[in-house]
Amino acid sequence: MKGMKIVLNGLIKENPTFCLLLGMCPTLATTTSAINGMGMGLCTMFVLMCSNMAVSAIKNLVPDKVRIPAFVVVIATFVTILQLVLQAYVPALNKSLGIFIPLIVVNCIILGRAEAFASKHNVFDSLLDGIGIGLGFTLALTLLGSVREMLGAGSIFGWKFISADSDGILLFILPPGAFIALGYLIAIVNRLRAKYEKK
Repeated sequence: MKGMKIVLNGLIKENPTFCLLLGMCPTLATTTSAINGMGMGLCTMFVLMCSNMAVSAIKNLVPDKVRIPAFVVVIATFVTILQLVLQAYVPALNKSLGIFIPLIVVNCIILGRAEAFASKHNVFDSLLDGIGIGLGFTLALTLLGSVREMLGAGSIFGWKFISADSDGILLFILPPGAFIALGYLIAIVNRLRAKYEKK
């Protein structure tokens, strides 16, 4: 029951995109399509889970003075592993996400969870927190990417549902469209959360 609560916390109450408004740079930059949003979310989730477990395991061995640099080294290790795997097995996604894969190292979601949660809890709970926050981030990016792709290109996960002659609303593929779509999604999520919390 406790484990489920930790996972659901990351999905709903502390969703990094819709509630905490963390990791906005990759959120806005990589969500031009649903597949890019999902790919970025899953990459971040992998690093989050692994770094949370590692930070929790070494928390008593790291002196306070070098705590943050040590956490950054741990995160950078898993990002390097992730990038090498993507280059070897999913080169198209690696090319599509580009610089945002190495920038996971400085993503405030990952460092924030390492400092706020993993450094104070056991390895298993830290893994669950990584899963919950990672799923929440993946869900948010996939949803935002889907909305932008549907409105901007008339497709979803690359499947075109309007005629090939027709184009979508170009604005939603461009950076301003990311802000507009995200703003409306945050408003909808806040409205739903307010209704849920009243019950």
